Amino acid sequence: MKNTALTHIHEILGAKMLPFAGYNMPILYEGVNAEHEVVRNGVGVFDVSHMGEFLLTGPNALALIQKVTSNDAATLTNGRAQYSCLPNNDGGIVDDLLVYKIKDEQYLLVVNASNIEKDWDWISSYNDLDVEMKNLSDDYSLLAIQGPKALEAMQSLTSIDLSAIQYYHFEVGDFAGIEHVIISATGYTGSGGFEIYCKNSEVEQIWNKVFEAGDAFGIKPIGLAARDTLRLEMGFCLYGNDINDTTSPLEAGLGWITKFTKEFTNSENLKKQKEAGVSKKLIAFEMQERAVPRHDYEIVDALGNVIGIVTSGTMSPSMNIGIGMGYVTTINSTIDSVIFIRIRKNDVPAKVVKLPFYKK
Repeated sequence: MKNTALTHIHEILGAKMLPFAGYNMPILYEGVNAEHEVVRNGVGVFDVSHMGEFLLTGPNALALIQKVTSNDAATLTNGRAQYSCLPNNDGGIVDDLLVYKIKDEQYLLVVNASNIEKDWDWISSYNDLDVEMKNLSDDYSLLAIQGPKALEAMQSLTSIDLSAIQYYHFEVGDFAGIEHVIISATGYTGSGGFEIYCKNSEVEQIWNKVFEAGDAFGIKPIGLAARDTLRLEMGFCLYGNDINDTTSPLEAGLGWITKFTKEFTNSENLKKQKEAGVSKKLIAFEMQERAVPRHDYEIVDALGNVIGIVTSGTMSPSMNIGIGMGYVTTINSTIDSVIFIRIRKNDVPAKVVKLPFYKK
């Protein structure tokens, strides 16, 4: 099992450590609800250094990215990031990822920790364009500083005007005494903030200075359990739960990152699927009684017929109700439709709702 460069600090802080995607990761510090609240209303810091980073360089770097990703990376300008996915040849998804345009002919791809080797092999198999590929995953760390107070709390650590970095934009500059750090206005919580990419040798200094600067703002370390409740309240997909090798981006509601203005892996078949319509859809639902939906619970109709399956579920810390996402037959996917979640032989009513669950 791998450690991040900060594992020893999490252990000193008393974090509950568990294996996650092959890494020894902090899951909890104080508790999910308390940590969730810190990010929604203040500022918290996640060590997400288990994520993978690939650097693609050369005249054909964009062409390779266009070939393997569903979104249109040609729209990116220097200093912009884009959410995208890697479609497979069978209608499913290899992974979802972020594409950063560092400069002309140089891009950074950020992939899920559990898929680093799979993604590397997949992209490499399409690299007949002589694109230089570097897997930086083991050498780089990533901190997600999230919450409405993140900007104010972190401004003293950089000469860059953080308020000028728009959502899904980034700057490369000084941060916490380190040069050439990527400061990205991205995250997985829906509460604003920044993600900081740096070398493993630099991350401990950055971590310490982040907590010094954030002390007056009540900054706290946050574990991956709260990261999951935060992302679910926003309806963000989690690979391995809500999307996988068998779910199409169109079924998953990711048509907005599936651009048919270009050709990409399996684009012809996905285009046909869009024209024909999908038979199942990823929906969001709220429980109508006090109950907690869980991954793999069956979704049934009023007659008890199985119409789908829960992919993600939790008790929402912000709303104090059970929320979840899952795939159902298209006919049952309309907003305000009543469905039922089968929990220990009881069919508990739920209502299909529009995302996000959490409204600021």
